[in-house]
Amino acid sequence: MTGDVMLTFNPGSSSIKLGLFVIDAGATRALARRTVDATPDALSSVIANALDWVNDAAPGARLVAAGHRVVHGGDEFSGPVAIAEDTLVAIEALAPLAPLHQLQSLRLIHAVRHAAPALPQSASFDTAFHRSQSAASRRYALPRVLFDQGIKRYGFHGLSYKFIASQLRQQHPGIAAGRVVVAHLGSGASLCGLLHGTSRETSMGFSTLDGIPMATRSGALDPGALLYLLKQPGQSIDTVEDMLYHRSGLLGLSGVSGDVRKLLTSDAPEAREALALYALRIAREVAAIATTLGGLDALVFTAGIGENQPAVRNAVCHHLAWLGVAPDPAASQVAVFVMHTDEEQVIADEACQVLSLYQTTGAAP
Repeated sequence: MTGDVMLTFNPGSSSIKLGLFVIDAGATRALARRTVDATPDALSSVIANALDWVNDAAPGARLVAAGHRVVHGGDEFSGPVAIAEDTLVAIEALAPLAPLHQLQSLRLIHAVRHAAPALPQSASFDTAFHRSQSAASRRYALPRVLFDQGIKRYGFHGLSYKFIASQLRQQHPGIAAGRVVVAHLGSGASLCGLLHGTSRETSMGFSTLDGIPMATRSGALDPGALLYLLKQPGQSIDTVEDMLYHRSGLLGLSGVSGDVRKLLTSDAPEAREALALYALRIAREVAAIATTLGGLDALVFTAGIGENQPAVRNAVCHHLAWLGVAPDPAASQVAVFVMHTDEEQVIADEACQVLSLYQTTGAAP
């Protein structure tokens, strides 16, 4: 094929979703996707294989850009940016706020730079979508000086929420103009309240640990419990951090697995208890966010669990029956949707926006 293409990188803690997009005048179109395992030591080979994949999937095309999902943009970034020396320094400075994800993105950016020094790159930030929230929604009840020092609710999964908001505007404009809670339920999970398509509240706060329980992450926790644990013999900041990120959530609750699919087929009572608590916490968060929105017109389930596990959706809706939510759309007073999310599409669109790739000539900057 002829024409221009771009690569997108959507890194998780142990895998990377790759996207290959064709760039047409004014639009991007997905050509191919794949998911690869990635460890820090293997990123050079990941990039080399990705470049070979581009040649195989789009022979004759010209690779003109790479777009990256970067989890944390702090207060520095309110939208996507082209990656230059100053922006890279700012992204690196935010690494302590998202240690699992930020470093993976930085390694990818540097690996692409090493393999293709002239290739323009962009960053799309998960936190940027939530910058529309009020100061009241973003504050903790801590000394005010800490807010000014960056201790605040940032919110995450913003690229997913941005995509869902755009799909609602296209497919259900009346709903999109109202009060919508979106449940992004994957290995990492959070909820977001949309009012007129903009973020007004979210379950994740300062870190990706907050909110509902996840596959291996704890979700919201009494800070007194952390203080207690840190004072116990043999405990340290590192061991507690490892427990909160890797040994808690559905895995910790069940003792079986952090994978909802395995829990649904398990006969262990602990597995059933974990799933029950999971659904209850999700429903409780929906109700809390509806308070901020002043009501609820629609509930959207998305991401791996949200899209593919009706048992989880039904359990959440059961808890919300008092709000008029029912799993059967015909019986529900609140619109209930299951929608596919596409973070890679948002990354591609934002990369074209900031790198000025939407040109009829197709020329890279």
